[in-house]
Order: sequence, then C-alpha cells, then structure tokens
Amino acid sequence: MDSLRLIFPATMRNREPIAALLAQVLPSSGVVLELASGSGEHAVFFQRIFPSLLWQPSDPDPRHRQSIDSWVHHEGLSTKMPAALDLDVLRRPWPLSECLAKDLRVIVCINLLHVSSLSCTNALTQEAGRLLEQGGQLIIYGPFNYKGQFTSTGNMAFDTSLRSHNPLWGIRDQEWVEQQASNHGFELLQAHSMPAHNTCLQFIRRA
Repeated sequence: MDSLRLIFPATMRNREPIAALLAQVLPSSGVVLELASGSGEHAVFFQRIFPSLLWQPSDPDPRHRQSIDSWVHHEGLSTKMPAALDLDVLRRPWPLSECLAKDLRVIVCINLLHVSSLSCTNALTQEAGRLLEQGGQLIIYGPFNYKGQFTSTGNMAFDTSLRSHNPLWGIRDQEWVEQQASNHGFELLQAHSMPAHNTCLQFIRRA
C-alpha cells in the first residue's frame, strides 16, 4: 500500500503550526471531520497528536482516498481511524453515518476555499450549520484577503495563478466567508494569524 501514499510538500510546512493552534481549541473528545483531506498526511499527523479524538478524513478524489487509507495503514492507525469518506462538499447531504454525526464536534477545512467555487463555501457553511450542534466548531485554514486587499504580494501572485488555472478559483475575502458562516448559524471566535500569510478562522455554532 505504500506505493499509493501521496506526499504534498505544503503539508510538512504547515502541519505543526496548525497542530499547535488545534491543541488550543479542540475539545477533549468526539469526532473531527476533515474535509478535502488530500494526501492524508494531515489526518494521520493530527490523529497521533490528539488520540482522544476520532479524526475522520474525507475527499472526493479516489486517488486521494487511496492515499489517505495508505497513510493510515503506514502509521499503524487502522484500528483507530475509519476509512476516508467519499465526500464532495457540494453533494449534500454529506454521507456521515448516524454514529459519526451524533459525536461530531468539529469540522476542519484546510486549503480548500481558494481551489473551489464560491458555491463550495456556501455549501460548506450550510451543511456544517446543519450537522454541528450548539458549541460545535468550524475551523477553516488558508489564505484570505482582508478588507478587500491582498495581505502580501505572494498572495496576489498566488491568486493570479489560481485564476489562470480555473476562473472560479481564487483567494476569498475573509469578511465574505464570515458572512457565509453567519448566515448558517456561526459566530467568529477568532481569526488566528498563521505563517506564510495564512489565516485560521475559528467559528462556533450559535444556539
């Protein structure tokens, strides 16, 4: 199975800063659903750091799901972590089992919004609002514009590159994402500054 494992360089660069933040905000127990888990490197890293939680990876790409499951096997976590879910944010309702949905406490989304359409952000916040109970958290990590402005020249160049690959992609305005989340029952607890001009938006489900 090792030949199926993918390696994404960005994961190695950002996993420790993200883990340090998660250590401050995650609950002590329950299910964490990670959307668009990609290679699976984040998922197994976080599962090892937070053993009292159940980290549920997901991805719509079959190749990515193979990689995720291969990483789980490689790290000896097969008895702890479930198989990666075939979950496309836009395809609703999301395929969570009754047991997973019952214990769901946090939804984590890393580096998805800028490589997806605006409708993906709306679907994400709407479905998260449906699934998470009061006090549940939605955590979104990635590059964001602030007050309509790029936060660095690097992000500006990155946005241009994204849009050249797909005109529906691009770095989103933080305030717009906050509004989408608010529309579906979330309140921004904090916008955490992260390395390399990224931000982690921490939302909580209101009553």
